[in-house]
Amino acid sequence: MHRLIPQCAALLLALLFALPAQGQGAAVPNEQFMPVPSYRVGPYAAPGTSLYGGFIDYLNLVNVRDGGINGVKLTWEECETSYSVDKGVPCYEKLKGKGPTGASMFNFYSTAIAYAVLDRAGADKVPLVTIAHGRTDSSDGRVFPYVFPLVTNYWSLNTDIVRFIGMRSGGMDKLKGKKIVHLYLDVAYGKEPNEILQKQAALYGFETKLVPVPPPGTDQQSQWLEIRQYQPDWVIVTGYGVMNPAMLKAAARANYPRDHIVGNFWTGSEEDTIPAGEAAIGYISALINPAGKEFPVIQDIEKVLYTKGLGNMTDQSRIGTVLYNRGVMTGIITVEAIRTAQGKYGKKPLTGEQIRWGLENLNLDDKRIGELGATGLIQPLKVSCADHEGGGAVKFQQWDGKQWKVISGWIQPDKKLVRDMVEASSAKYAQEKNIQMRDCSKGG
Repeated sequence: MHRLIPQCAALLLALLFALPAQGQGAAVPNEQFMPVPSYRVGPYAAPGTSLYGGFIDYLNLVNVRDGGINGVKLTWEECETSYSVDKGVPCYEKLKGKGPTGASMFNFYSTAIAYAVLDRAGADKVPLVTIAHGRTDSSDGRVFPYVFPLVTNYWSLNTDIVRFIGMRSGGMDKLKGKKIVHLYLDVAYGKEPNEILQKQAALYGFETKLVPVPPPGTDQQSQWLEIRQYQPDWVIVTGYGVMNPAMLKAAARANYPRDHIVGNFWTGSEEDTIPAGEAAIGYISALINPAGKEFPVIQDIEKVLYTKGLGNMTDQSRIGTVLYNRGVMTGIITVEAIRTAQGKYGKKPLTGEQIRWGLENLNLDDKRIGELGATGLIQPLKVSCADHEGGGAVKFQQWDGKQWKVISGWIQPDKKLVRDMVEASSAKYAQEKNIQMRDCSKGG
């Protein structure tokens, strides 16, 4: 027995030295960690489930079909935010340091949460990707190097909508004397377009009226009474979740023509129109991506994942819907930013700071979009040091009672008006926060 004790001790020491070290020199797993701060419960559960279902499906497709991004597997963890700041900020803190190199980037799809973590993300050097949402002036990458409101922002969108209304009215000069209401969810997200709408009213000579709707937006009786009394020519809607079908039903009760209501791209999904029934027929909304399954990337997801029981959506009828496809679009942009960063830093797990470079140098042209099986699903996207939006165009669609029909080509924003406002607002923010603007003429 006494002779066995030193032998056992020697064996134990050998085993301990054979285990991988946890400190310096430890083997780093060949994985890229992606936080998924989703919302699948509460009044915004329907859009959130489709968005994040499509996003996760694309990440999984890249793993299963391609073996990851150049051999680096994607991993992720969901954290339920319920679309609220009180839960969103803890999700950020919980997930930001996970994975071998920390969080790749965050995409909350919530303007309020994006505002709440904006300064933290910059301090932590973790990119905050706010595709078609978030703080609009963060489009100025000179002041907001870690924030990326990609594809389009609320100010660009509002100029797109007013241009569409001008086209429908026979020309922008025909807007003079018209009345346009902005009906919006009374949160940070809903308020974003107000400033630029009022500037456009002065520019084109139309009247505008701002009508807020308290969240979650199911009761709109007083708002539509106010709208009916005002008798506007058009109503622009910035809504989300349960507010949108309630809006369409309230408009029908007020006998307001739905083909003179234009929603933004968060007010134009099947989750908005189907629950409203006949009240939704004729309704128009902006879109940054269309619905449909004709895109090869969507077909690959069904073939590679769902035939093998690997899909994220329990309700497969939502595959190919507007918001599901937006989640896939988000996945494509995410993966291509990481792939771009790998071109500079190597085919390995990257830090948030390195992926920030990939986002800022992302160039999705028609050729690459075609290679990804996403032609027609997303618009070309070219990001730079100064321009963290990179796109700006939208199309418009109309609900026929069964499905969305695209009724326009890409409509470009008033880039000068938007950029002038963005630079003025970001300069004010930089002064308040004592931020030294980057010199993008020298590469940032």
